[in-house]
Amino acid sequence: MDIAKQIEDAAELIRNANGILITAGAGLGVDSGLPDFRGEDGFWRAYPALRAEGIGFQDIANGEAFRRDPVRAWGFYGHRLNLYRRTVPHEGFNILRRWALPKEHGVFVFTSNVDGQFQKAGFEEKRILECHGSIHRLQCSQPCTRETWSADDFHPEVDVEHCRLISGLPRCPKCGSTARPNILMFNDWDWNDYAVRRRRMRFEAWLLSVERMVLIELGAGTAIPTVRNTSERNGPSAI
Repeated sequence: MDIAKQIEDAAELIRNANGILITAGAGLGVDSGLPDFRGEDGFWRAYPALRAEGIGFQDIANGEAFRRDPVRAWGFYGHRLNLYRRTVPHEGFNILRRWALPKEHGVFVFTSNVDGQFQKAGFEEKRILECHGSIHRLQCSQPCTRETWSADDFHPEVDVEHCRLISGLPRCPKCGSTARPNILMFNDWDWNDYAVRRRRMRFEAWLLSVERMVLIELGAGTAIPTVRNTSERNGPSAI
């Protein structure tokens, strides 16, 4: 396998493209210091309080968690929200932006990440499809409306040792029920996907507009294959 030749071929594809599609999974954030929760051991290293109670990732990242114990659920998601707010995207994001800026059709991002790192790195909001939603937006836990709203005014204080929220729970401005992150969780029948469906329409229109697209997949696995499936479905030229 001639690695140098493969790199040159990839560079040529990028040079000749008039639009770049980036598909990204959790592995992209590891170099920024973010956990990817690969397996229970990785998750429990990040949340030892949950290890002590035998609570796994799928147990806490679960649609029922906000009904059963919202203080514990927000202990987990509040900690993640604070972590993502503090995190600085690594240089790889800037490299991708530099590749895309000269292109006629620019760049579109399809990501399963909910961390908002692409926005923080300067990618245009309307060109990012977060297929599982965003931790930086809230929705009603019931839900009583299809509206979502920014989490900017919510500043969770978390007892990290016990993984519990110690500040007040956020509330839906419409009905007063507990608000939750606008994220698709496991066994989640209450996720409000209205914003994602609207962004998907923009994404599909962009795909049809690009004659010479190159697709760059980063940090995607097969355990939850949403990103990989999108890459295989849309990528005439994949790196």
